[in-house]
Amino acid sequence: MKIHYRFDDLRLLGVGVLVLALFLALVEINPSQAADDVSPSEGSVSSSSGTLLHDPSAEPATTSFASEMAAGSAAGEDFEQDPFEGFNEKMFWFNREVLDRYVLKPVATAWDFLLPDPVQKGIHNAFDNLAVVRRVVNNALQLKFVGSAKEVARFGINSTIGVVGLFDVAKEGFGIEQSDEDTGQTFGVWGMGPGPYLVLPFLPPLTIRDGIGYIFDTAMTPYIYFIPWYATLGGTATNVVNERSINLDRYERVAESTVDLYSAVRNAYLQRRAAAIRQ
Repeated sequence: MKIHYRFDDLRLLGVGVLVLALFLALVEINPSQAADDVSPSEGSVSSSSGTLLHDPSAEPATTSFASEMAAGSAAGEDFEQDPFEGFNEKMFWFNREVLDRYVLKPVATAWDFLLPDPVQKGIHNAFDNLAVVRRVVNNALQLKFVGSAKEVARFGINSTIGVVGLFDVAKEGFGIEQSDEDTGQTFGVWGMGPGPYLVLPFLPPLTIRDGIGYIFDTAMTPYIYFIPWYATLGGTATNVVNERSINLDRYERVAESTVDLYSAVRNAYLQRRAAAIRQ
């Protein structure tokens, strides 16, 4: 018991330090240089660049480096405000050429071989269902109270009729679409600039603002307070592998057809986030 408490204390301390570091970095950025201020045309945010099975920023949260890469097929406009580009490219290379190639992709390939598509979709739905608190809270903070009500209804339906969220009965049976909002979007709606684009090991692409939001979104994941840390880690790993498995073919198509994959992923991410905030 003492060990468990000690781990929790260290985890809270680490989160606090990360929040402070991200905040200090953010407030030093000139808002006029924010990537969100570059307004791409409506056509540049297409379904090919912005449609994800699982939003990594929401679930920068839960989501995954591979999913964002699978969304990076649109050329769109080039966002030149990338002051950490040298560092980012190295981290992007590590995530792609080391983490994904030698760990994530082989495990996801085996996962895809063992589990049929409906089972993988059910796992995706179940984890997505657990993100209800984040969506309800951020819809409310953006004064989208209809969205909050829809999320409460979706959770109730999918957790019962949908068998603990394995089936999206709310959408398929009742036509209740998801109202996906996260803390990074909320900060953007409130007027906070995005800060620099940032790529870190083991995490999906972020901006400084979305990194801070990622921490708050993680804190709004209910089950992490009721199960041991190693079970939380196992759940996160399961979700990441499952999302990578779902996106195996999409990832390969994008990687083979894109010359500058780093820029494509960055631009698609920034365009998608800017569009989400404007909605």
